Amino acid sequence: MTKRDISEAGNPDLRGSMAAMRRAAQMARDVAIQTDTGIVVAVDGKPRRVTAKELRAGQFQVEPEQGPGRAGPSPVQFCAV
Repeated sequence: MTKRDISEAGNPDLRGSMAAMRRAAQMARDVAIQTDTGIVVAVDGKPRRVTAKELRAGQFQVEPEQGPGRAGPSPVQFCAV
């Protein structure tokens, strides 16, 4: 089975799913800041709690999205808590 970029999927819902997940992750960060709570992300497969203070200060940065010339999966994944 060959891996293809999700943006090349035949299903339009599937093509738009990455953008939807990015929007949801940004909304989770915004809500965490507004409610002074943290979020949990997976960094290199391990859970990491990111506090609202870190989010406000910009101390936690999400890896740039994958694109041409960038190999492998992103080391940061957002997790539902």
